[in-house]
Amino acid sequence: MTDRQQGQQQDGEHRDRLARAVLTWIAEPGDVQLGNLLQQRPPEAVVASLISGTALVAAPAIPGLDRAWPRWAARLGDAPTAVTVEAWQRDGIRLVCPGDPEWPGQLDVLGDGRPWGLWVRGHVDLRFACLRSVSIVGTRAATAYGTHVTTELAAALAERGWTVVSGGAFGIDSQAHRGALAAEGVTVAVLPSGLDAPYPRGHHDLFEAIVAHGALVSEQPPGRTPTRPGFLVRNRLIAALSRGTVLVEAALRSGALNTARHARDQNRPLMAVPGPVTSMASAGCHLTIRDWGAVCVTDVHDVLASLTFSPGDLADPSRSPVLPRDELDPVSLSVLEAVPARGGRGPARIAVSAGVDFDTVMRCLGELAAGGFIERCERGWRVRRPS
Repeated sequence: MTDRQQGQQQDGEHRDRLARAVLTWIAEPGDVQLGNLLQQRPPEAVVASLISGTALVAAPAIPGLDRAWPRWAARLGDAPTAVTVEAWQRDGIRLVCPGDPEWPGQLDVLGDGRPWGLWVRGHVDLRFACLRSVSIVGTRAATAYGTHVTTELAAALAERGWTVVSGGAFGIDSQAHRGALAAEGVTVAVLPSGLDAPYPRGHHDLFEAIVAHGALVSEQPPGRTPTRPGFLVRNRLIAALSRGTVLVEAALRSGALNTARHARDQNRPLMAVPGPVTSMASAGCHLTIRDWGAVCVTDVHDVLASLTFSPGDLADPSRSPVLPRDELDPVSLSVLEAVPARGGRGPARIAVSAGVDFDTVMRCLGELAAGGFIERCERGWRVRRPS
């Protein structure tokens, strides 16, 4: 690739990123009309059509697009500019987009509801952190029992190298983050607000600690405050980012049940901690065990057992790996990790990065290419993008 071609590619990526930043402002998270449209048209074309005021013809026609289009256009005046996005980046808030090396591929399970971009603040690689992650969620009105179980469980998972994902709220969520931090582990908080003013405000110190040892994540751009529907919509991300979800305490009308439902619908392992049958705070957990097939867990060993897939489990779609890469052997997985998502890299550099010899890397590259994980490019090998 010539310098001119490389410059053109970088310019195109910059325009795509800015267009996605605009889309996070004008459309609500999980907007299926926009998600469907982005399957047919690039983000830059959608934004350009909104700015020009010309209708963008989608083929086939997208139900509800005629009503969504004027709603998006009305918000364009307040959308972020390139200067604004750069200022946010200087403040430590970056936009992670599909196709970026940091993008968590397991979000593809959301289909047309997949985010068109995630705002991230923190010092960890989001994709890498979420490859081995567990969501722990529950009620804001946590009991002493729920607080104890959550803290112990999160710390035990963090000690074993698992990232703890939760929603940053009061109660069970905050204890999950604190348990992981106490064990010097990684934790990710998926928030319903912009990351310039994380919600709830009372967790300022907790959020700063998460930034130092994990990441804050939001579909909402900086400047946005949380909305009631936004709390429920973000729950699908908590479930999708992790390998499985643990419900510690939840009343029958708890929002945490919404996260558990998403985990069930996404065919991710769903677990629940039992509580006293007389406690309304555990009624939602007992419901998921009784009616939704949640696995009853009492400690970290039960959780890890639910997240371990044996060869016999692969025949059952409900217990299949979250990602196709889960079936790779450790050596092939280390080689795949060394292959870049953009640009390309030669086999010698991949071998050094993966810590294997040249013959091994050539064998693994061939197998990974045959499996559809990677592809050849001008600069060597790169991760194959989904069609």
